[in-house]
Amino acid sequence: MFLPAGSKDEMGISLNNRFHVMEKFRKVTKMRGYKPISTPVIEYASTFTNEFIDMKLQDMMKWFNGEGEIEVLRPDWTTAIARALSSQEKKPQKWAYQGSIFKRNMPGVEYHQIGVEILHYPELMGESECLLMAQSFLMESGVGTCVIELGHTEIYESLVAELQLSKGDAERLRQAMHDKKKDEVYQIAISYSDKEKAAELASLVDAFGPIDIIAEYEERWKNRENVLGTLQHIKKLANILKQSGSGEILVDLGRVKNLPYYSGLMFRGFLQSSGAVCFSGGRYDRLYEQFGKSISAVGVALEVEVLAAQVQESDSLEKVCIIANEESLAFAENVRKSFQNCIVDVQAEPVNIRDYDMVYEIKKLNGEFKVIER
Repeated sequence: MFLPAGSKDEMGISLNNRFHVMEKFRKVTKMRGYKPISTPVIEYASTFTNEFIDMKLQDMMKWFNGEGEIEVLRPDWTTAIARALSSQEKKPQKWAYQGSIFKRNMPGVEYHQIGVEILHYPELMGESECLLMAQSFLMESGVGTCVIELGHTEIYESLVAELQLSKGDAERLRQAMHDKKKDEVYQIAISYSDKEKAAELASLVDAFGPIDIIAEYEERWKNRENVLGTLQHIKKLANILKQSGSGEILVDLGRVKNLPYYSGLMFRGFLQSSGAVCFSGGRYDRLYEQFGKSISAVGVALEVEVLAAQVQESDSLEKVCIIANEESLAFAENVRKSFQNCIVDVQAEPVNIRDYDMVYEIKKLNGEFKVIER
């Protein structure tokens, strides 16, 4: 009768558009050398709630199994795939996935994602491949180029490490930086440092813009060797993207991670038409530590619903209607085969001719079936 809150039925154009996006993704990733991977939709909650992942149990679809353990509907692809790949041979790997994740803390419950995970690649190669694949897919699917934003965990983390924050204030500061609340960042920082350090941290809120902004901060942080290396890394990646024909590239030096396992470069893609986030991802080497492994890994997840909303339904195929009855149905099926690369619909009743490019009716004349154009 009625659906649970957040659930919905899908039909018609919206479903066709989603399938279009997923089919194009499968084609692009196959041609770029990715192998498909899928994980069970049901996982143990502890896979996602441990100290390395720190996802909130209250945000998951969950229940107790017969042994009293908490099971959940998959809330995150990257973590589930890491569990599946943790015992794989240590060699370069590229995996592509598509399917649903389930979360209570967003409008709706079920979300469709497509994405890739790249393991054991040199940092710059893996990160470049994620973004180049995403751009290639966006062009193939008809969405076009997007604005790419680059950030890095090391910048914020290196400045904050000098403050020796309490756990509560560390989270407050992270959230304030995430929300770009400059005054709040300064007020929290000044409680643990002098005015100069607090002002430097607060300035990260404004460290956002075109790639040229890096030059300003290279001068500003010329005595911070670890951060200078990070800035150089971002510049190298931006140059690869630009030389490969990517669109606008932005930098957010004050970007903070939203999950503990991010450990390096982070990136997002924004649609030029609406500003909506169409993909996000980054480096997550720490994720495999929960499985006792040290693995170089980077990935990107693309939002299927956001992308499907950008797809323009194509009417390039001609639509043919064949009117038949029970007696002529088998004959109609053979007639269907004569229309190559056309949408052929067999109907029992006369139809609205304007819905089709061609309409034919099968009639029995002198004991034989004939195809009559209407």
